[in-house]
Amino acid sequence: MSKTYRLGCDIGGTFTDFILLDEDTGEAVVEKCLTTPEDPSEAVEQGVRNLATIVPGYIANLKNVIHGTTLIINAIIERKGVKTGLIATKGFRDVLELRRELRYDAYDMLAEFPPPLVPRNLRKEVTERVFYDGRIYTDLQVGEVKEVLLELLNEGVESIAVCFLHSYANPSHEQEVGKIIQESYPDLAVSLSSDVIPKIGEYERTSTTVANAYVKPLIKRYLVNLLDRLRALGFKGDLFVMLSSGGIASMSTAVDYPIRIIESGPVAGTLAAKHFAEMSGFKNIFPFDMGGTTAKSCLVEKGEVSRILEYEIARAHTFKPGSGIPLVIPVINTVEVGTGGGSIAEVDALGLLKVGPVSAGADPGPMCYSRGGKKPTVTDADLILGYLNPNYFLGGKMRLDVDAARAGIEEQIAKPLKVSVPKAAWGIHNIANENMAAAGKMLFAERGLSPKEFTLFAFGGAGPVHAIGLARKLGISKIMVPIHAGVFSAKGFFVTPIAFDAVKSYKVSLSAANFDEMEQVYHSMEKEARDIIMTTGIEKEATITYRRAASMRYIGQELELKLEFPANNFSRLYKRDVLDMFNKRYQELYGYVCDAQLGFLDLYLSAEVPIPVLATQKLSGGTKSHKGAIKGTRRAYSGEEEAYIDFTIYDRYELPPGAHLNGPAIVEEKETTVVIGRGASASIDNYGTMLINLQ
Repeated sequence: MSKTYRLGCDIGGTFTDFILLDEDTGEAVVEKCLTTPEDPSEAVEQGVRNLATIVPGYIANLKNVIHGTTLIINAIIERKGVKTGLIATKGFRDVLELRRELRYDAYDMLAEFPPPLVPRNLRKEVTERVFYDGRIYTDLQVGEVKEVLLELLNEGVESIAVCFLHSYANPSHEQEVGKIIQESYPDLAVSLSSDVIPKIGEYERTSTTVANAYVKPLIKRYLVNLLDRLRALGFKGDLFVMLSSGGIASMSTAVDYPIRIIESGPVAGTLAAKHFAEMSGFKNIFPFDMGGTTAKSCLVEKGEVSRILEYEIARAHTFKPGSGIPLVIPVINTVEVGTGGGSIAEVDALGLLKVGPVSAGADPGPMCYSRGGKKPTVTDADLILGYLNPNYFLGGKMRLDVDAARAGIEEQIAKPLKVSVPKAAWGIHNIANENMAAAGKMLFAERGLSPKEFTLFAFGGAGPVHAIGLARKLGISKIMVPIHAGVFSAKGFFVTPIAFDAVKSYKVSLSAANFDEMEQVYHSMEKEARDIIMTTGIEKEATITYRRAASMRYIGQELELKLEFPANNFSRLYKRDVLDMFNKRYQELYGYVCDAQLGFLDLYLSAEVPIPVLATQKLSGGTKSHKGAIKGTRRAYSGEEEAYIDFTIYDRYELPPGAHLNGPAIVEEKETTVVIGRGASASIDNYGTMLINLQ
């Protein structure tokens, strides 16, 4: 009987990671190669070919490829989307610039915002009007629609966003425009706000729909090209894409709703961290993913991943909400900072050392890559500090140039600051940790949680190198580092279900709500979600699990609470029960309840098809004693002692279950390196996961 395989592929800003999984045994083969920014599918093809030299013939038995990419978020941040037009209700073309008419910093009179993705000359108006309850006040003027479409086409737009006032309550006018575009200009991409996000909130709905339109042709071209490359190699299975909400979806869903895959790579790592931490008995973890371009972190509290519906990118100021582009999409709540192995270090005009957010990326990369990089990076600093083995980077496939890294840090950092090269390198390393710690502290503070109650789960190519320094700054005493940490996000694709989330605004007071009518709305949302899930090719008899929720608030309030409801018939609920549920949750959060009318705002539905539990191999093939894993010693920098000291070097693949080692130590594997400082100890569990304890 031939084997069947699944392939996880995560495209990052610097590296593209692969994990080939044997479905029957759980055996994993990993691969890592530099990302090709101009056409990321080239790196995917290269990685697939490289794996074929390790596992000959696997492509013919490849069941599916599950893909995560940063293409969407990068295209928006770097303004590399297509020329996009917006058609809005007459009088509302400028909603993208008016925003909420609020400054994110009340005392900054020069506060800046990201410019709209659609310039004013490409924002058009047509006559139509729908009331908040769905009643049509003014019919759509079809003639005006055809005129503005012609104007936009003459401007060379490739994609159209249609956002009419109150279309969440009655989408008929938007649907009519969509039909006109489809019949007259079938090659023109179109995004209707009533399809993308039928939710109340004019500005946020418009912003999300425009962003979807901005990248829609890009993702279609990319995925079609990627699938063609895979087919040419003999792949006959399905191509799936990771959603930002933590599920996987078909290629067609990703093409229609590209904005939903904006954080597809980082969330996979969070879900994998949750899965493997639970196997070792940990429920409260702080997943920390540091790659070549950015560092991402999240919180998993009591085994639950935090999900949100409102997300913001391209902020003018990283830690100032409201300074970016808002997106209303279901997404796992992560925080991302421009600190990665490729983050560039420089001395600013004030003579201060600065690290990131600009990255050297994959091309040209850090100076030690010898690919034309001219500025020192975090990776260069880690190499000079002795943490990285120049002859074992990517398992020896890529040799690092120590002299180039040293020369860059000396000329551009050490001399301007009048310090030694080791101190300059340590400064880069330490500031990178400080940047990431600031983001982590914000995440804990927003949730009112203490870092001391959490375990840091480190992965990514650079994550285990910086884990101890970050943990000390956060006050965390335990760290987990999984096997294959350098490509760990790709493993998350194997622990996520096929899923889709839907939302629909339903604004009504609790006293006036018709639960039978609300049940019909949920039914229609279930049908929509099922139709989308079925595009993945699952069997018609497959069991789909639905979860229902609704956002509610006291009438007159701006912010709302999200409550989960039973998945059975909504009409069987009593209004008194709903009121009690809301008051209980409100009391938990704020310590009191109000004597005021309650109302519904939005209805939510999550649909998913559970997948088989990932077969995870227990560690085998190790030596009887961890002493056999010792490769030697290396001088590396100790920040506490401000000097180079001897670190014992271990081979990660030879550390057996139960092995215990004390710092200072460095544990090497092909895709990453774990640095264990003095005063720390580590042990290995049955799955190869390393648990580090800090004094």
